Amino acid sequence: MRNRTKIVLTTLALALMPCAHAGHGLERQTIAPNDGWASQPTAALPYGTTGGSAADEAHVFTVSDRNALVAALNFPDATPKIIRIEGMIDANVDANGQPLTCTDYARPDPQTGELYSLDAFLAAYDPATWGRVNPSGPQERARAASAAAQQARVRIRVPANTTIIGANHGDGLRGAWLDIRPSSTSGNQPMNVIVRNLLLVDTADCFPQWSPTDGAEGNWNALYDAISVRNATHVWIDHNAMLDVATRDEDAPTYFGRLYQRHDGLVDVTNESDFVTVSWNLMANHDKAMLIGSSDSAVADRDKLRVTLHHNLFHDLGQRVPRVRYGQVHVFNNQYTLTDEGAQTYAYSWGVGIESKIFAQNNHFLVPSAVTPDLFAERFNGTALFEEGTLRNGVSRHARVDVVDAYNAVNTVPLSRDVGWTPTLYRRIDPTAVVPIAVILGAGPFK
Repeated sequence: MRNRTKIVLTTLALALMPCAHAGHGLERQTIAPNDGWASQPTAALPYGTTGGSAADEAHVFTVSDRNALVAALNFPDATPKIIRIEGMIDANVDANGQPLTCTDYARPDPQTGELYSLDAFLAAYDPATWGRVNPSGPQERARAASAAAQQARVRIRVPANTTIIGANHGDGLRGAWLDIRPSSTSGNQPMNVIVRNLLLVDTADCFPQWSPTDGAEGNWNALYDAISVRNATHVWIDHNAMLDVATRDEDAPTYFGRLYQRHDGLVDVTNESDFVTVSWNLMANHDKAMLIGSSDSAVADRDKLRVTLHHNLFHDLGQRVPRVRYGQVHVFNNQYTLTDEGAQTYAYSWGVGIESKIFAQNNHFLVPSAVTPDLFAERFNGTALFEEGTLRNGVSRHARVDVVDAYNAVNTVPLSRDVGWTPTLYRRIDPTAVVPIAVILGAGPFK
């Protein structure tokens, strides 16, 4: 077991290994034909996702601070643009670029003037005295006002026809929420956005909401994702690294008997979004990784939420890798790894939600022996999962596992294999045996 953990940690180190500067040719690259759902041609985008590749020189920007980034993006201006990020841009700064802590964001209750404090909040809404009802009153209103103050700094709105790219290895964003969403919040629009070669770390909510009726014991729920795709079509997220460093869950306190969860997703695709490819990324040290479809009641998501995940390295992720509602989601050639520590909080990888249509092919799992194949999937009102070619802890035929059979053997409600579709938008599907080395060496920025 110790040797297996050493292999997994070496895997992560290789994925983060610096590479040579890649030059500026990458910034005008568009998604290749057949590279997943983001390559889908439409009347508005006959070549699929092209991002800011058509930008003139006046709309190519190199930025190194939050103010310059927001000015260059100039939301909602849809003029094609390329944004090169140099260095690590911290989103938690004031208008003068000075760092902001969670304490700096604290605001008063708009009605009474009572200032938010975590100690006062915990005292006011302790379930032992408040009960299992949603918080209300001065401290909850103050928390909401404080959360709004932080959101005004960390939410970075991305307009249509934009490419955001790291200039060099290690360039990226700290504490930011990249929100790919049009001004309209109904239906969807062709946003045509590319996000590549970025290091995205520590997107964290200073003021998570206490939801006492979320589950049997309640939960703390954070708001911000590293990347949100909402009401948008044609988004390509490629060769990034997303992880928690200074805000790792294992360092977080517990309040009301529940983890004080400061994180939401890494990449969430919701609100009628469509035609998204997530490829060759490293996602690590996080609980909820990818939510595709936000609610069972969001029936407008039917026939949308078409997403491809391929050649990603998923390391020590607890759940939602991905969790799907409604969408046709192609999950192939991904490497899933867990250390012994990561296994302690592991829940599942493939979440089978209502009317979901996950088509999983040739994925590899490197996990502790206690993480058996029946745990790779979990059912959330869904009925079907197609899966083939999965290998666990090896690359020979002896490592083959059937996730659907394993799940059905230990669960009362079985999963069908009939998801009603077969993917056609892919460039290649590698044999599972080559996935570990290909993804370990290829996933992450500038690989």
